[in-house]
Amino acid sequence: MFRSLHMKLVLIMLLLITSLMTVVGTFMMTNITGFYIDEFYAQVETVFGDSNPANAAFVNTLRREAARPDGLSTIQGMIEAKAGDLGLNSNTRNYYILDGRTGTFLGGSDDQKGLESLDATPNLLTARASITDGTDVVGAESDITANYMDVAIPITGGENAYIIYIYDNRNTVNSLNSQLFLIIVQALLVGLLISVLLSFLLSKTMIVPIERLTERAERVAAGDFGSTITVESADEIGILTTTFNDMAAVLQDTLEAVASERNKLDTLFLHMTDGVISFASDGAILTSNPAASQMLGREVSFYDYDALFGQELPLGQVMRLQRPNFASRELTVGERILELYLAPVSDGEGGGAMAVMHDVTAQRKNEEMRKEFVANVSHELRTPLTNVRSYAETLRDMDDIPQEMENNFLDIIISETDRMTRIVQDLLTLSRLDSGRAEIKMVRFSLYDSIESVCRAVELEAQRRGHTLLRQYGDTLPMVMGDRNRLEQVMMNVVGNSIKYTPDGGTITVDAGVRGKNVWIEVSDTGIGIPQKDRERIFDRFYRVDKARSRESGGTGLGLSIAREIVLRHHGTIALTSHDGPGTTVRIVLPIRQPEEAWHE
Repeated sequence: MFRSLHMKLVLIMLLLITSLMTVVGTFMMTNITGFYIDEFYAQVETVFGDSNPANAAFVNTLRREAARPDGLSTIQGMIEAKAGDLGLNSNTRNYYILDGRTGTFLGGSDDQKGLESLDATPNLLTARASITDGTDVVGAESDITANYMDVAIPITGGENAYIIYIYDNRNTVNSLNSQLFLIIVQALLVGLLISVLLSFLLSKTMIVPIERLTERAERVAAGDFGSTITVESADEIGILTTTFNDMAAVLQDTLEAVASERNKLDTLFLHMTDGVISFASDGAILTSNPAASQMLGREVSFYDYDALFGQELPLGQVMRLQRPNFASRELTVGERILELYLAPVSDGEGGGAMAVMHDVTAQRKNEEMRKEFVANVSHELRTPLTNVRSYAETLRDMDDIPQEMENNFLDIIISETDRMTRIVQDLLTLSRLDSGRAEIKMVRFSLYDSIESVCRAVELEAQRRGHTLLRQYGDTLPMVMGDRNRLEQVMMNVVGNSIKYTPDGGTITVDAGVRGKNVWIEVSDTGIGIPQKDRERIFDRFYRVDKARSRESGGTGLGLSIAREIVLRHHGTIALTSHDGPGTTVRIVLPIRQPEEAWHE
């Protein structure tokens, strides 16, 4: 209940009013009491003080009368004559004439007899002591805490000694203080009532905006940044409200920017090709992307660090690394080769770790292919160069070589030179195709005329080997779009291979047709065929099924590679297809119309 700001403010106001009235009342009552005491002694001073000659004459007269045997009545009459100046009255303030040596009551304004009803006050004792030692000291010490006021004045004359004792029971002061206390209590009650009302009004003025700020802060904490608080004043609370509205707007913009960046990162994280996995300090997986599961061949969320990479490097050792240091390993998962990078998320052992995997399978294969390509090129060029050098050295060293042998050696040198020229030309063609610098001239031409031209060109070679060249395509083949010379080069290579690698007396079949928006060309033979293990690599550069026979036939091992690149540039496919019986069937599929962008290549 008292935790609310409203009740605290009410209590503060009540305590403030109560404290203020208590202090004021105490101050007033103390000052009134002090005023009456001072007034009491001031009145006595006006009668008995020696600062005034008249007062001194009055005191001397009292002393002369005290020396007389019947002077007591005269003294009493003189005191009563000064009753107005001394403020004497029978209710609160009286005077007593006492024997100065024994303290016996001799007379006064009160009917009390003797001092048994009067306390032996300090002032009275002082006066009696001063008579004894002859100093005549007036007992006039005031005590604000006492419930009375008194003064004892010693009067000596001759052998007689009297004490004029003026005693005030402070009933007037007490009555006045009681009335004042009642007034203060009434004022306090009224002040408390007013303070409660004012505190409620003040608390409403102050707390309602704070309650609105609190409600708005709760809504902001819940994610609602849309509404704002109306600013109703220009004071500190109004400034706080304006600042809070600005803060909420800035916070909303910041969170939207953070959410946008996070969405970008999530999208990047989700679709990036590298595998990423984050681990907690205990090895549990916090996040992972699909690429990580794909690379490792299993759903990584079902495992922890030890199950995935514990054998490569312990998690504790990774987290002890100091950024930007990291550890790298190479993993082999099935046919994949992965580069694994492990790094701590933060300095210290409590931040977890991050694993990044990069698939380098294609890179490793490309490196192997590059090495193999360089080795093949070196081998293919070294063989004819060795032959050329051998025959050239023989011609140089032999003086009496027969003419027929010399001509044979020169024919071999020319043949090997032509072979190296074809290898270099094929390599240049592949280089242009790879780099996109090979010029492709797209035109519309008759596919029938193109196939027929290729068949006529190889017909004599087929007949020389005793092959039968069958044409199964019709003259209804459509007009197609492409580079006629390049495509005829492809068909020439395929048909030429069938003629080369088919034993004499075989059959070469050329067929073509239309299927949908594509045309297809098939070249089949009854030759030696291609083993199943070599079929996937038949279009690789310098790859030969039978290397010795390929070199004997003059092949470079690049023809089918060039054919595949040309077909791919025409957005088509070339592949081996299965067929009944021995031999090989190569199928080429080309679109009748090329995409529009192909015209600009």
